[in-house]
Amino acid sequence: MWKKTMAVCMLLAVFVLSACGSRNTAEKQMRKQEQTEQEIEISLWTFPVGNWGNMTTISGLIAGFHREHPEIHVNVECLDYDSGDAKIQEAITNKTAPDLVFEGPERIVAGWGEQGLMADLSDLWNSQVAGGIYENIRKACQHSNGAYYEFPVCMTAHCMAINYDLFQKSGALAYIDEQTHTWTTQDFINAVHALTAYGQKRAGVIYCKNQGGDQGTRALVNNLYEGRFTDEAHSAYTVDSKENKKALKLLRKSEGISFEPNMTAADEIAAFCKGELAMAFCWNASMEITQTVNNPELDFEIFPMAFPTGGMEPSLQGGIWGFGVFDNGDEKRVEAAKTLIRYMTEQDDEYKRAVLTSMLWPVRDMYDIYENDALMTEYGGFMRYMGDYYQITPGWAQAREGWWKMLQKIGDGEDVDKAVREFSERVNGKE
Repeated sequence: MWKKTMAVCMLLAVFVLSACGSRNTAEKQMRKQEQTEQEIEISLWTFPVGNWGNMTTISGLIAGFHREHPEIHVNVECLDYDSGDAKIQEAITNKTAPDLVFEGPERIVAGWGEQGLMADLSDLWNSQVAGGIYENIRKACQHSNGAYYEFPVCMTAHCMAINYDLFQKSGALAYIDEQTHTWTTQDFINAVHALTAYGQKRAGVIYCKNQGGDQGTRALVNNLYEGRFTDEAHSAYTVDSKENKKALKLLRKSEGISFEPNMTAADEIAAFCKGELAMAFCWNASMEITQTVNNPELDFEIFPMAFPTGGMEPSLQGGIWGFGVFDNGDEKRVEAAKTLIRYMTEQDDEYKRAVLTSMLWPVRDMYDIYENDALMTEYGGFMRYMGDYYQITPGWAQAREGWWKMLQKIGDGEDVDKAVREFSERVNGKE
């Protein structure tokens, strides 16, 4: 009798378990179906800011996000500065712009934001974390219409670099302050003379094939005699000043400095790392790390420098990078993009990883991020020289294009006063 009773109980148990199993399976299938219905796919295009241009590294960052948000799938494409702008413009024209882009306010705010292509991220700026972002960074991310088109991740102060070994051999090392990494305009002139006398005929080049790396040539020209690229109100371009024209004339007449319209910033960096140039005007901390890793044949000491000045403190071009969201007309994709931004910037661990990936500095206080890192400590000294972030001045896209084309004209022998005047009239709308 008891065997029969046990058999019945076992049968009932199997039935109950089967029923539970069937119910659990049904619930799982329902959840899976609901998740599938809620899944959304977005795209992120990144410019090569440190390792933000490395697909393997970015995939590692995104993997954590996918684990936390399996309903959102992020497709990543890494761009370069030579063709990236053209690719995005083509995508905009074809109405296939990415959902997110990782770049700076000069493109996101003053470029695509000015064209009305970006989503307003003001809600992201209401968080407690956003309240800790430095004021000058916040201002750079806000358009004149009040909308925030960028949420920042990292920043730096761009500098230049010299071939320390070559400077030492030529005697040019006597003209730099090694402790402060600064020098005067006269020091710069003397150093170029020493280099050319030593036999280094190409001390430095004014690369101007396109706009890539133009922060270097702008900073060089503006610092030599304390000129400005725009007014303080960011309402007009002031390249047509006696200080800037004096600087351009100095560079053109300097033996050892050449204007090269067929050379890009990337070409300049490559030539510098091969030892063909004594200095590079397009440089920053992440550049040294990347070039050191990628150029095992690099056999000289790279020494970072502020741009030479007429005696005042250097004013270095600030670089800010972060996320912008293209408004593709799909609110769900915009919200998914914002979810990724929150993940990358509001959690300290993930934010630290995002900043370290850039090989630059955080936009809010995070004091221990480069503790005991001698190289980053050295480059961190340039942050105090970070100047006005004027790249959000209206008409910025036209000004960038006009700048390298103006340099080409000057390099081809056109009168400096004429070339600068035409540039100024064009970008200030006075043609």
